[in-house]
Formats: sequence, structure tokens, C-alpha cells
Amino acid sequence: MSNLIAPSVLAADFANLQRDIEMVNNSDADWFHIDVMDGVFVPNISFGMPVISAIKKHAKKTMDVHLMIVNPDQYISTFKNIGADILTVHYEACTHLHRTLQAIKAAGMKAGVALNPHTPVAVLEDVIKDIDMVCIMSVNPGFGGQSFIENTYKKVQQLKNLIEFSGADTLIEIDGGVTDKNANELIEAGANVLVAGSYVFGAEDPTSTIAELKALIN
Repeated sequence: MSNLIAPSVLAADFANLQRDIEMVNNSDADWFHIDVMDGVFVPNISFGMPVISAIKKHAKKTMDVHLMIVNPDQYISTFKNIGADILTVHYEACTHLHRTLQAIKAAGMKAGVALNPHTPVAVLEDVIKDIDMVCIMSVNPGFGGQSFIENTYKKVQQLKNLIEFSGADTLIEIDGGVTDKNANELIEAGANVLVAGSYVFGAEDPTSTIAELKALIN
């Protein structure tokens, strides 16, 4: 499988959201990455359900929805209904992670688990075979445009080792501070999916930036 690019819609121009969605549709990007924040789990608030429904109407690619919220279980069916293809919950927000993963899959979505920068990958040892994708946060969750945390490379290698040792098929996604300066090294460490926000949407030519990033990692 080729390595994937998932532009983070959080960094798009909200006043021209349809334009930016069409740009991603027509680019070499693979997925839409959509961050949902509740102002409780992280100190920020982002998209609500109506905005995600509106994005779904125009998006022609996989909707990768990342929940940075408390009590994600109560919204699983809601996110399925508004168009999520992959639903990622935070390990730190789930008391009964295995049950949450089963509920996401039962709703017909791929199940992802995100880890905050301070959370070790070893916490996933008992559930790695139930996880379709692990999202390693390479910045502190809550705000776009932060600097990349260098310890991420080591974490990716540790996670890759765990996946291989367990015989799992889990993808590794990196979220935060991804640019052309670290993309290749992340892939070499074992990542499969790179989320890029301000690096893409802040570029003079986002379509070319996506194409260059995609060429760099494949």
C-alpha cells in the first residue's frame, strides 16, 4: 500500500471551506482529516456536526475523523450518520477502550486510537489487533501550527515493533507539525499516514505542496 496524505481541514479557510474541500478532492491527497474538539478534553473548540455534514456533501475522499472529546462513546452513531469513514478516539478519553473500538466497528467504521505525546505505546499492547489505525500526536492536541515533537520518531518505531510482534495490520498515522523536513524520516520510522494542516493550507500552492509531499513519501 502506498503511504497516505491526509490534509487537516482545521487549517483550511473556513470562509472558503467548499473551495478548500474541492482543492483536496482534486489533489493527490488521500483522505480528509477532521479534528473535533470539545473545549473540555482539549482547550479549544472546532467543528460541530453541521459543518462535518456540509463537508461530507462535497468530499469525495475518505473522511478521517479525529475525536478530541470526552465521552466519545455517546457520539459514535452520530459520526457514522454524518459521514465518518474512520473514527479515532483518544486512549486518554476512553475508560473501556476495547468496548469503544467494538462499538465503532459495529457502526460500520474503521476504528482508530490517538495517543497524546506523553502516553507510551505500550498501553495499546492488549488491544492492538482491534485497532485499524493508531494516531500518534506529534504535537500537544488542541491547536494547529505547533512545532513537531522530536521524540515522535522513537514512538513510531516502538509502535511499529508492537504491530509486527502482534501480527496486526494496524496503520500508523502522524498528526502535528508534519512538513517536507520530517515526512521522509517518519515514513522510514514506520508511519503510513501523514496529517498535514498549516503546511498544506498555508502554502502558496496547496495542490503542488500535497503533490510534492506525496512524491516524497512514495
